[in-house]
Amino acid sequence: MALSAKEMLTGLPMITAASFFMQMLDSTILNTALPTIAEDMHRSPFSMQLAVIGYTLTVALLIPLSGWLADRFGTRRTFLGAVATFAFGSLLCALSVNLPQLVAARVTQGIGGAMMVPISRLTLMRAYQREEFVRVFNFITIPGLVGPIAGPILGGWLVTYASWHWIFLINVPLGILGVVYGLKVFPDFRQTRGPFDLAGFLLIGAGVLAMTAGVELTGGETASPWAAISLAAASLLCMTAYVFHARRNASPLIRLDVFKTRTFSVGIAGNMVARLGIGSIPFLVPLFLQVGLGYPADIAGLLMLAPAMASIMTKTVVLRVLGRFGYRNTLLFLTFSIAGVFMLTALQRPGWSMLPIVTQLFVQGMLMSGQFTAMNTITLGDVPAETASDGNSLLSVSQNLSLSFGVAISTALLRLFSGMGTSLQALHATFVAVGLMTAAAAFVFMLLRPDDGAHLLGSSRKKTARTAGKESD
Repeated sequence: MALSAKEMLTGLPMITAASFFMQMLDSTILNTALPTIAEDMHRSPFSMQLAVIGYTLTVALLIPLSGWLADRFGTRRTFLGAVATFAFGSLLCALSVNLPQLVAARVTQGIGGAMMVPISRLTLMRAYQREEFVRVFNFITIPGLVGPIAGPILGGWLVTYASWHWIFLINVPLGILGVVYGLKVFPDFRQTRGPFDLAGFLLIGAGVLAMTAGVELTGGETASPWAAISLAAASLLCMTAYVFHARRNASPLIRLDVFKTRTFSVGIAGNMVARLGIGSIPFLVPLFLQVGLGYPADIAGLLMLAPAMASIMTKTVVLRVLGRFGYRNTLLFLTFSIAGVFMLTALQRPGWSMLPIVTQLFVQGMLMSGQFTAMNTITLGDVPAETASDGNSLLSVSQNLSLSFGVAISTALLRLFSGMGTSLQALHATFVAVGLMTAAAAFVFMLLRPDDGAHLLGSSRKKTARTAGKESD
């Protein structure tokens, strides 16, 4: 399906950004409303976590399936079906009167959520030339950065001034608009795929499920460390079994040939290592503002607007920075800078002026925004069309699990350091540890070559190279 130049410029990126925002908003907006929902359903607030876990696990399990469905049935049909399923699941959530109904509705939401972002991003990879992909991808990531920050603020407002049902109902008109607009602008790409790889799906699903459960146990207060270790070992065993299975299968669910693309291998490894630390920030920063510095919840929520605004502003300059310094140098600088900013949090004290923390959050938002754009585009930029769905699925799985990993690791660190001093001291030590974990990603990005990704930046990078050459003459 051929799109006009105008549709390519606005339609596809806009609907992709909207789906990204819907998923990221939904993944965070519920947390604020859980106590109110629990009271309405006459349940303990602690038992309501099943509604969060049900969605998270469903998304994690079904993301690997998204690439195969898109290749087999077409990106347009699969994406529109995902949006409709997500909106329908949201309506079921709003109509739920007890916890089992809510959990089932969240699973329905998760089926749609697992497909929306991966398929829309895959479609962008196939619709745009490599030089245009970086620019478009830079645009669509803005809602993904704003969603986790806007979620708690919007959730708190809706629960206070409307009812908890509206945190789900707002997705229904958005979903309807998405389907109607998508019928007009969403292209239909297909790839030849073999029969569905059920054995591969079960191995990957079991591996992801064991990994997620192990991570959740790591962050729990009463969990046995041996249970977490056993689940991690089971996950590793399943993933290893899948590698052997994929090498013998003519049509595996995720083709391992994608790792032959060197920049993808480096990029996906760097993503995973960097996000071990970065993934904890949405959990740690609000906790630090309220427990560590003593700000009330409403003020803490407003302070989180600083990194959101910084993220949006950075999108206008990150491509210029990449064009001037290249992916390798930019990623190394950003990785060390983010680690440093995290560790600077240990200097913050209660009673200080708001200016230092606002400044730090703003700089942190700028650096993380640039980091995400650079990491994701270098990971996917060189992946050939025949393995694009596989690379996109793997990146989506790693991103989806990063938040769980971050929360679990930071929670475990807080428990470890809490016995060594006050809550503030434990938070300070945790931020230092998270900074060191983030810095470790630099050793992965060092494997990039200075010219890696230059062709993704188009004429701006070439112009910079020519200018540098003339200056050296």
